Amino acid sequence: MNNNPTQNSKTIMIVDDELFFRKLLRNLLTEKGFTVVAEAADGVEAVEKYSLHRPELSILDIYMPHKNGFDATRDILSMNPKAKVVICSGLGYDEDVKAALSLGAKDVILKPFIPHEVIEIVSRVLAE
Repeated sequence: MNNNPTQNSKTIMIVDDELFFRKLLRNLLTEKGFTVVAEAADGVEAVEKYSLHRPELSILDIYMPHKNGFDATRDILSMNPKAKVVICSGLGYDEDVKAALSLGAKDVILKPFIPHEVIEIVSRVLAE
């Protein structure tokens, strides 16, 4: 747990099937004072952990095994219509971005990550 109060310890869940990206996001977010309360490697695990931890923001990759980020977003928003979800997508996948936003995702973080953009998006969505 991070005790840096700069972001008032806003709680975040990170969902990506690649451990590398989860670690990268966790390190970046905790360094800026956010609290990562859960991590998941697929959409099924994401929905379960969302239900347990109720993070203020969930960051979901789109392409994962068992349940993709689109379906996990639908499930999370059906549990809590006010849930804040940000989707991760690779550059050049404009149709995925449009689909995620139409499902109710608040924004999209593009891979490869640009740290200051990630923090700007997360901060803005949490402030909404």
